[in-house]
Amino acid sequence: MATQNLTADRFDETVTNNEIVLVDFWASWCGPCRQFAPTFEKSSETHPDVVFAKVDTEAEQALASAANIRSIPTLMVFKKGNLVYNQAGALPPAALEDLIQQAKDLEIEQAAPATAGEADA
Repeated sequence: MATQNLTADRFDETVTNNEIVLVDFWASWCGPCRQFAPTFEKSSETHPDVVFAKVDTEAEQALASAANIRSIPTLMVFKKGNLVYNQAGALPPAALEDLIQQAKDLEIEQAAPATAGEADA
């Protein structure tokens, strides 16, 4: 499956209605983003069971702000609607493949993560 462009309108739905979602926050003027794009695209072709989505931080400034994006590229991985990875920086192909395998192997409940207040209870 090729990568898909993700907008604020579809973000929550995409993240919650798919088993694993990788989200690449990028911008056209960002050199490391452009270097990472072919790696992300190629990986999307070898993992049809994973959703690969890209958020253009210039076009989706409110979404990037809500996601607390401070540096790009930033890669987020969601499993069953839960954020399980969030890190800035482009990954080399082997590291991206390792991250995807870790996400696939991760056991996680379907329920949404606890809020800070609930975790202390």
